[in-house]
This record gives sequence, structure tokens and C-alpha cells, in this order.
Amino acid sequence: MNKKPPSLFIHSLQTRLGEVSIVCFNTRKDSIVRRIFLSSENESASVLASTVFPRISPGLNDHIQRLSDEINAMLSGGIPEFDIRILDFSECSGFQLAVLLEERKIPRGEVRSYGWLARRIGKPGAARAVGNALATNPFPLLIPCHRAVRSDGSIGGFQGGPVMKRALLEMEGLLFSSSGLCRLT
Repeated sequence: MNKKPPSLFIHSLQTRLGEVSIVCFNTRKDSIVRRIFLSSENESASVLASTVFPRISPGLNDHIQRLSDEINAMLSGGIPEFDIRILDFSECSGFQLAVLLEERKIPRGEVRSYGWLARRIGKPGAARAVGNALATNPFPLLIPCHRAVRSDGSIGGFQGGPVMKRALLEMEGLLFSSSGLCRLT
């Protein structure tokens, strides 16, 4: 007997760095985050989310309101501790999950290269694959993929675009050279 997939809902919030959309489903005890979308320079987060999940309905509960408050606090310079137990990693490959969990260990205010991450997960030479895994991070902000940069210190990609990535890193105290490079730690 096939189980009916959980009913998804979306909550979008406006932040100082743009719209953030949280796609969730409810369990008996909690809300589980399926994906987080950031606005890019070309699309709002809610439009991106509705493209991936076309029949999604707006919704909000206490769990998602708390998460929204934590995201807003982070994007205003706060230091929240996101609980990753509310994240649905079921769509991640084993490789991507390893990358995301290692990325999460990078301290606030520090950056590491994609190559460094590849070595940390036991896949030296897989820097490009690490970059691809982070490019499709379903939980940007909660899994801080903005803390991974290219080996030369250039910023690299980010779902919310390079302006948002740089703003997040600057908010965490990173300094950039006049040529736009940050110092790897």
C-alpha cells in the first residue's frame, strides 16, 4: 500500500537580504523543513519555490515562526543555533550529505575552500563535486554553504547570488581585499 506523501506548505519572509522561503511538512510532533529557497538577483524565493513545488500552499505554525525568527536574527547579525534535526535530508545523496555536514562545522567568521572540504570527507580531488553539492544545498543559511570559497579566495557561487554571499561573510566578520578576495582560514 502506497503512503500518501506529506502535504507541503510554504512560508516566505522578508529579510534585510531579500526574501527567504521555507518549504515544510508536518509530522505529529514537529514541522520538517524540506527546502529553503533564497531570492536570487533574477527571481524571488517564493517564485523559485513554486517552480519546484507547483501546488504548494502558504502556511505557518509555531515551529516555522521560530525558525523564521532565527533566520531573521541571523540575517541581522545574530548567532542562532539551528537545529538540523528538523531538516529532511532524504533527497540528498550520501556524498552531498557528507559535504553538508562537514560544511556545517566551519566556524562562523571563517571560510574554507571546496578542496579543503573534499579532503575532509575523504575525497581529495573532488573539489568541483563539492562545489556542485553545495550549489544544490537544500538548506542554505541553516547549512552555511556561504562559508565555502574557491582556493584562491574568490567568493564562488551561492544560491542567493554573490552579493548576498559577500554580505553574509562580511556580517560574520570576514574581510575582503581590494580585489574581492577573502583570506582562507
